[in-house]
Amino acid sequence: MMLRTVTLSFLALLSATLPSHAEDPAAYPTRKIRMLLPYAAGGGGDVIGRLLADKMGKTLGQSIYIENHTGAAGTLGTQMVATSANDGYTITVGGMTTHVLAPAIYPKLPYDSIKDFTTIGRIGTSSIMLVAAKDFAANDIKGLIALAKKGEPIQYGSWGIGSTGQFCAEILMQQTGIKMEHVPFNGIAKLAGDLLGGHISLATLDMATATPLVKDGSIKALAACGERSPSLPDVATYQEQGVPFDRSLSWAMYAPARLAPPIAAKLSAALKDALGDAEVKEKLLGLGITPQFVPGDEQRDINARDIAAWKQVAKDAGIEVK
Repeated sequence: MMLRTVTLSFLALLSATLPSHAEDPAAYPTRKIRMLLPYAAGGGGDVIGRLLADKMGKTLGQSIYIENHTGAAGTLGTQMVATSANDGYTITVGGMTTHVLAPAIYPKLPYDSIKDFTTIGRIGTSSIMLVAAKDFAANDIKGLIALAKKGEPIQYGSWGIGSTGQFCAEILMQQTGIKMEHVPFNGIAKLAGDLLGGHISLATLDMATATPLVKDGSIKALAACGERSPSLPDVATYQEQGVPFDRSLSWAMYAPARLAPPIAAKLSAALKDALGDAEVKEKLLGLGITPQFVPGDEQRDINARDIAAWKQVAKDAGIEVK
């Protein structure tokens, strides 16, 4: 009886440490897949996720449905993904904020953005747009610097403390010496709404949110933090305007850690197929995202290197969330 008890206990312990596959990985998928997005509906990450979910679902032969869980600049929803079953039925779209910048500023981040995820692959690269109300006194970085030197108090909004938008503004301040007051918003939709409503006159927005507003003349773009965007090709980058910053800002797809390799391979192939689709390419480019598939292992290593670099930026700017 004692031997049987020990054996059963050992098997229970062993099963707790193994991946929680609900089925034979070769048969995957046999039911709907959840794409848990840590973004508000209508935001850039949400739009990207829905676009990919439709195409990938057709490739995989199962529908992919969306769940939005917002909060803490995307880290709450991302934590939910990290703690979900690693059976291939929960995936997410992660941006710079959730998987590169959060580890740089949250000393008690409830997930490890490298160890707690299986990286499926890169979706593409994008920029962050520095935008302003139509009547804002500056039209570019040079004008913004001149405005700051006059002693005018300048506030800018981002979609949260530790967001990519805040980092882009901090880099601008570090490199130019100007001072701006950060006003963090709870989500990018609220930020865009207040910018349009005149409650704030300067902000950083992701390309998916900024592009239609700039194109229809509701707001104006001052600079692109990152690469020149295919959706707003006339807007000069930081570097082109004298601010030394040329890093790519990437989007990628993730699943919980220790995902069975055959399942990860199927998801990766479906993502690559989606990014090669002409309609998906056109829509992503319209959102300011340059489609660029990079295999999961390679993207994971890139993330690890970028985290170390951005930690130094955060240290220099004094960005930390207690």
